[in-house]
Amino acid sequence: MKKIAVFASGSGTNFQAINDAIKDGKLEAQIGLLVCDRKGAMCIKRAETENIPSFVFTAKDYENKAGYEEEILQKLHEQGIEFIVLAGYMRLIGHTLLNAYKGRIVNIHPSLLPAFQGKDAIGQALAAKAKKTGVTVHFVDEGMDTGPVIDQQEVVIDEGDTKEMLEEKIHAIEHKLYPAVLQRLFHSQNTSV
Repeated sequence: MKKIAVFASGSGTNFQAINDAIKDGKLEAQIGLLVCDRKGAMCIKRAETENIPSFVFTAKDYENKAGYEEEILQKLHEQGIEFIVLAGYMRLIGHTLLNAYKGRIVNIHPSLLPAFQGKDAIGQALAAKAKKTGVTVHFVDEGMDTGPVIDQQEVVIDEGDTKEMLEEKIHAIEHKLYPAVLQRLFHSQNTSV
């Protein structure tokens, strides 16, 4: 069973979906740590409710990215974390974590990458009057949403969809797709060893 850390910055709905999949026996993993860069974020309360330890930090309290990533790395080692799962974490991962967890960091993004990279992918899709968007799970590299794609699922944008309506459709896909992809990934890693 993989011991994972979930990195989140906001409400933590994907954190919750992953934890629910674990409790339902659909994902063979254990969340050993929540890492959050925003004090007071809802994901912290979700972790507390589930008795999952959290490391919460404020980036500007550190001299640079390497400074806070060194402290995160220490917390990951203390908890025996094997894999990092980004779930609405709004910071680029730096060399400190990329080197320590090479090939073991994944992210979920609300578009069909490479389309609509970066922040507000849903707003970008609506502004572009796209007919479809989707959800992508990918490995993390140095770039913003540029790592190798693991899986994608399309979401049709209906005429008249508001941002809130599209977010709801995308979240519904994310909450099923992410745990399923993680399970496949962890299972394939266990069988290839």
